[in-house]
Amino acid sequence: MVAMSSSPYVELERSTWAALAKHAHQPLTPAEVARVRGLGDELDVDEVRQVYLPLSELLSLYVRHTGALHRATEAFLRQPQEERTPFVIGIAGSVAVGKSTTARLLKELLSRWPQHPKVELVTTDGFLLPNAELEARGLLQRKGFPESYDRKALLRFIIDLKSGAEEVKAPIYSHLRYDITDDHVVLQRPDIVLFEGLNVLQPARARPDRRQRLAVSDFFDFSVYVDAAAGDIRQWYVERFLRLRETAFREPESYFRRYADLTHDEAVTRAESLWDGINGPNLTENIKPTRGRASLVLRKDADHSVRWIRLRKL
Repeated sequence: MVAMSSSPYVELERSTWAALAKHAHQPLTPAEVARVRGLGDELDVDEVRQVYLPLSELLSLYVRHTGALHRATEAFLRQPQEERTPFVIGIAGSVAVGKSTTARLLKELLSRWPQHPKVELVTTDGFLLPNAELEARGLLQRKGFPESYDRKALLRFIIDLKSGAEEVKAPIYSHLRYDITDDHVVLQRPDIVLFEGLNVLQPARARPDRRQRLAVSDFFDFSVYVDAAAGDIRQWYVERFLRLRETAFREPESYFRRYADLTHDEAVTRAESLWDGINGPNLTENIKPTRGRASLVLRKDADHSVRWIRLRKL
């Protein structure tokens, strides 16, 4: 008799996961991998081949079969429907965990599949309230917490996207200026949209009359949570802060220009203070509790490498 698993997930070690796509072609060169790699991430071609290539193959499978379901629904209703709406993939995780690198990498990999070449990436940073508004509301020190976003604009964007609008715009955020800009990214009926952000998997808030609102994640077709031990993420955050102190913080227009002149020890102390006061609490209170809502979890080790993958069963 075969023992039945009581878990709703399939959990695979990296080696087992890598074997699932051992014959797949690796489309990215080392230079292309370096281009999508975030500051401090230890991503290399082997990691792409063993972890992200199988993930892109799985996601491509989901996209293709969703298209088949769309056609079957048309046949069932006996009337032609509008063109299929974009397949939306939410990507969540803490600051400094590597979710932005994951999103950029998946965009590159998914766009190489001939069945869906038009892949777009949108981040929720552009939907943050402007700094002036955050300051007026006393929320500037809670930037990245759920209440710091323009939730109506976020929901309007995702609803327009999944309604099949011919053109949808998303605001662009400047990490250098630490504020939103007047620019937008324009999406024109893409095949796939990767929607990346700290709190994209947040459930909807209840209304005062106890009726449930909609959440952005209600419109996701698949979701990925990039995970790691909190202590490791804190260390990566400090290390990234030190690298930024030597690079982006030195730009004259940088919001964080004042940190560029800190000594090494002062910079470490400041980074730890920012983590312990803002990013750590956001992870504990808001981001990590949404991990169980993800379709797939990528769990990283202390060296940034993905150790195991957990996929929700269908």
